[in-house]
Amino acid sequence: MAGEGQGGARQNQKGCVMTHRKIHGKLVIATHNPGKLWELQQLLGPHGVDAVSAGDLNLPEPEETETTFRGNAALKARAAAMAAGLPAFADDSGLCVDALDGAPGVYSARWAGETRDFKAACELVRTEIAKRGARPPYRANFTCALAVVWPDGHIEEFEGRVDGELVFPPKGDKGFGYDPIFKPDELDKTFGEMMSAEKHALPGDGSRALSHRARAFQALAKACLD
Repeated sequence: MAGEGQGGARQNQKGCVMTHRKIHGKLVIATHNPGKLWELQQLLGPHGVDAVSAGDLNLPEPEETETTFRGNAALKARAAAMAAGLPAFADDSGLCVDALDGAPGVYSARWAGETRDFKAACELVRTEIAKRGARPPYRANFTCALAVVWPDGHIEEFEGRVDGELVFPPKGDKGFGYDPIFKPDELDKTFGEMMSAEKHALPGDGSRALSHRARAFQALAKACLD
């Protein structure tokens, strides 16, 4: 059954109220991306979860063949859960640019090439926007889907999104991926200029997540961890 991203009870297709499954014991983080792994470990740490990465377990990295963030997150989590025999946690996220009709979207990592050169990817985004003749502000959003899959096939799914605009040239050397060109509406700086604590929650309000990944995780934590 899929979670609704709100935590607490939910309904199945027959309208029966069901509860989310809680995460206990060891959890596989199904990613081979060092930057993403670090962020997810930071989010899971306060909850006392014993997390191990897919890379540490030498699990193969499945090809992301789905056309939605939710589909790819579920695909990766399911593959890791079946291979490791443990609950597995995966995310899929990306930058969606209005002027590019939502691209790069689920193909955000592919725009960085096999070497994951995100400086080149940020420049490619700028070039493609210029080809469209778009004028600033360049509206965009970061979207993240999270999935937890158990070896018995049970799945919990959550989504988070943050809206903002793109800035060129890139600013900041923190974070990873497209962070240096994305400025969330809430603040006057890019994700690339923010420390992790600032990126994951609004200043002075630790209960409200700022980043797309943190917003999705906040819903997951309320449903499956707290």
